Amino acid sequence: MRWLLLTLLVLSNLVLATEDSYEFDTPQQRETFLTLTQELRCPMCQNQNIADSDAMIAHDMRRKVYTLVQEGKSEQQVINYMKVRYGDFVHYKPPVTFATLWLWLTPVMFVLLALLFVVFRKKTSTQEDIEAKLAKANAMLEQEK
Repeated sequence: MRWLLLTLLVLSNLVLATEDSYEFDTPQQRETFLTLTQELRCPMCQNQNIADSDAMIAHDMRRKVYTLVQEGKSEQQVINYMKVRYGDFVHYKPPVTFATLWLWLTPVMFVLLALLFVVFRKKTSTQEDIEAKLAKANAMLEQEK
């Protein structure tokens, strides 16, 4: 029974040790930290921000954000640091650059191509329908004669 109690005690300490606890000098620093951890994407999880991710790299990124905020860096300075370190992918709002332009233009081009396809398909099928109906009417007229 003592071994079970000792094991549970050790495991409970391990669980508490994995929890991040950050102390801030001002409420503004805390707000900045929370905003940044929501805006920065985990490079490992890809669809999670670093606030929600349990990946080791997310823990490291949170620690670095905390350190930079404690040093008095602005939100943009922290974001720029993370972009330099991990690339533009780390921020949920990627900039429009020549390299990312295709990400912005592809949906627009797809919609335009789909509209063109629908318009030309409709015209083609309408003309074919009219010609088919005329041929059928002509065939019926010839049968009556």
